[in-house]
Amino acid sequence: METTLKNPVVISDMKKRIKDIQMAISWREFANTYFQRSSSWFYHKLDGIDGNGGEGGFTPEEAEQMRGALIDLSNRIRRAAESIPSEAMAEALSVAV
Repeated sequence: METTLKNPVVISDMKKRIKDIQMAISWREFANTYFQRSSSWFYHKLDGIDGNGGEGGFTPEEAEQMRGALIDLSNRIRRAAESIPSEAMAEALSVAV
């Protein structure tokens, strides 16, 4: 019987995928909040290396966790934005008082 080992699937281009928002987010806080891991662990994942300098990246499960975390963060940002009244809204509120 022949045993074959499958290479683990990793997503090593995550940094490229998030380049549009890379400088807008505190990844230290993101890693701690959503992964309960250190920023160095997270940056290694983004850079596609493992802790020993070899090839690494996000497992499919970690990629799904990353996706969910970004969606959660975007929802939090939207709620914060929506709590700020627009100029027209502010005028209407001041007239109503």
